[in-house]
Amino acid sequence: MPAAPALAPGLLPARAEPARPNPRAVSVRPVEGVAWMLASGLSFVAMTGIIRHIGTALPATQSSFLRMVFGLILLAPVLVGSLRAGLPKGAMPLFLGRGAAHTVAVILWFYAMARLPVAEVTAIGYLNPVLVTLGGALFFGERLAFRRIAAILVALGGAAIILRPGLRELGAGQLAQLGAACCFAGSYLFAKRLSAVAGAGTIVAMMSLTVTVGLLPVALITWVPVSAAQLGWLALVAVFATAGHYFMSRAFAVAPLSVTQPVTFLQLLWATLLGALAFGEGVDIWVLVGGLVIMAAISYITWREAALRRRGATPATMPVET
Repeated sequence: MPAAPALAPGLLPARAEPARPNPRAVSVRPVEGVAWMLASGLSFVAMTGIIRHIGTALPATQSSFLRMVFGLILLAPVLVGSLRAGLPKGAMPLFLGRGAAHTVAVILWFYAMARLPVAEVTAIGYLNPVLVTLGGALFFGERLAFRRIAAILVALGGAAIILRPGLRELGAGQLAQLGAACCFAGSYLFAKRLSAVAGAGTIVAMMSLTVTVGLLPVALITWVPVSAAQLGWLALVAVFATAGHYFMSRAFAVAPLSVTQPVTFLQLLWATLLGALAFGEGVDIWVLVGGLVIMAAISYITWREAALRRRGATPATMPVET
């Protein structure tokens, strides 16, 4: 489902910058943008904390399906309006492709979240925008300037610091989160192509519908009895995911990404504190260092593109969805 780099499953913005903010408003409201982004980060960390609390009591497929059902209920008015208005011609294959990629991503993310420390899941999730950038170059022919390539390599180095292959055993949880990051990147690339023919509300609503339908058969295969308390927790997951993306959109509307993007690193700090205080998880300094390296690389890319726009130059690539 988030977002800033630590995107979590759920409602996802259709573009990296959901709306072109008013330059005058951006120049005088950066503090408000930072505040909205802080609220967004806290919402996403609360969401991951709840899933960590549920743990392995429910299969990942069932947890993710129920979470998407609650999200679909919240999006029902938008979905009904979009279906009544009619979908753009030729867009259904893209909607289905995004739904398939996002379905796999959500299952892998729930699986990893139930087994890994909150901070580690958050840090690995920072790879999402890096993978989207690489996907844009591979599939959309977007050019990568030298500085952008260097930043991507630095970010991948940050991932190596987190995972430390060869120095420790990589378990199913780490591999699942890496797979989730790749699949989320694929989902975002589909959304980027869809953004040329459909509105953001339609893209998000159709994603929720297709993922819910995609998760249903695999959830039924592994279905176990679910308690009212577990349903309540999963409903809260949907609420926090929706709130997180709403707060993020408000941040984008009042401040440029060059201001709001670095704030997302605080998600890793919140996640570390939550894991330590609520679940007794140890603080892994290398996870923090690796997350900081990835965020520094992403922030540099964001700052560089903002600088090019201010000078009236064309960035090396089109803005990518994060």
